[in-house]
Amino acid sequence: MKFNFKFLIYKKLYIHFCFLALINVFFSTDNIHAKTFSINDIEISTAFEINFNKNEIIDEGFIQAFDQLILSIVQTKDQKKLKNTSLNLIKGMIETFSIKEERFIDEVYYLTLNVVFNKKKIFNLLENKNIFPSLPIKKNVFFMPIILDENKGEILMFSENDLFNKWNLNIKKYHLLEYILPTEDLDDFNLIKRNSDNLENYDFKEIIKKYNLNDYIITIVFKNKNEIRVLNKINFNGKKDLKNLKLKNVNLDYKTEIEEFIKNLKVIFENYWKIKNEINTSVKLSLSISVDNRDNSKISKFENILADTDLIYDFYILRFNNQENIYKIIFNGSPDYFLKIMSDKNYEFNTQNQLWILK
Repeated sequence: MKFNFKFLIYKKLYIHFCFLALINVFFSTDNIHAKTFSINDIEISTAFEINFNKNEIIDEGFIQAFDQLILSIVQTKDQKKLKNTSLNLIKGMIETFSIKEERFIDEVYYLTLNVVFNKKKIFNLLENKNIFPSLPIKKNVFFMPIILDENKGEILMFSENDLFNKWNLNIKKYHLLEYILPTEDLDDFNLIKRNSDNLENYDFKEIIKKYNLNDYIITIVFKNKNEIRVLNKINFNGKKDLKNLKLKNVNLDYKTEIEEFIKNLKVIFENYWKIKNEINTSVKLSLSISVDNRDNSKISKFENILADTDLIYDFYILRFNNQENIYKIIFNGSPDYFLKIMSDKNYEFNTQNQLWILK
């Protein structure tokens, strides 16, 4: 009876999976533009039991995908505002989803899910909660951690430095910054040692230029008996900044404390990068633009550019005739910034009148 019962369940599941496979054909995510957020490779597993319900597992995947999206576009201080977002609300913001992979192994069901969210609906949710989102832009960053043990008069670098050893051990999918650590180089060590009395003012150019990365974070940890002082030299997109921290009752010799220290530093860096890419969604600039519609390829290309531009909240054809389309564009930014973005994409406009004309 046990075998027959399981056989019936598997048969039922097989039919259900075939149905979902057909759904996946119609809900392809290959042509995703800036109007959506794609969260891929959400992995879920659960024991195969009598009350097995695949829909509940997919719903759990939706929740995990939403959480991962929020962690990537919302600063830490605002994430708690979204903690109790209902499943129905989450599902209402999903544009489409697909099942990438599913397996049964030793009576455990494994599911890998790709979920695509409607960006406009996500932004509306965040705006209603007074949250400014950030564009989830990935960035490679050169990262060099240095520990100055002021008690022992030591400089700890590379493999002698636990920050260096553990920094890339716990990488999260929602992290936007990917850290490139230096290779162990005796010349670099000697260079830093020679400048150890003035590291706060040292520019590290000779080391950084070896890695062909313009963006970097140099973290210098000054360690003594009473406190830990951290100086972070940050350069993103050519803009330099300093971030100072002071910590008491922290012992970086303990595994749990240095792991927590690394986690907190990464949060600071992620938030710093998110602020640089923040969108003020409360600013909704309305633009009217005329485009010659006698060239279909020109119209198609222009609409694709609009769809792929992150700060364009919405656009549509307001009216048209046999010579021109009049587009209404809602932009999260200033007129000058819109013109700069479009100029970078080789689009120029005549802006002398209220109705702008695409040249």
